[in-house]
Amino acid sequence: MASVDSASDARTVNNTMRHAYRILSDAEKASMQAIKDEGLKFHDLIAGMGNSREISLAKTKIEEAVMWGVKHITA
Repeated sequence: MASVDSASDARTVNNTMRHAYRILSDAEKASMQAIKDEGLKFHDLIAGMGNSREISLAKTKIEEAVMWGVKHITA
């Protein structure tokens, strides 16, 4: 499966659920990238602490926070 950068205007090609996207401004693309970068940094920090139910929940919540932040930008 080919991948598309999340900040690319071509991100619509591999999404079956959302049928229309608006073009994001450069500032919106930068914000989306920053949210994902910071989310990944936090996710990696938590993941480095070992494995437990609590760690699993924390990683899931970080992923969810990133999703909602990006959704706000792309809505």
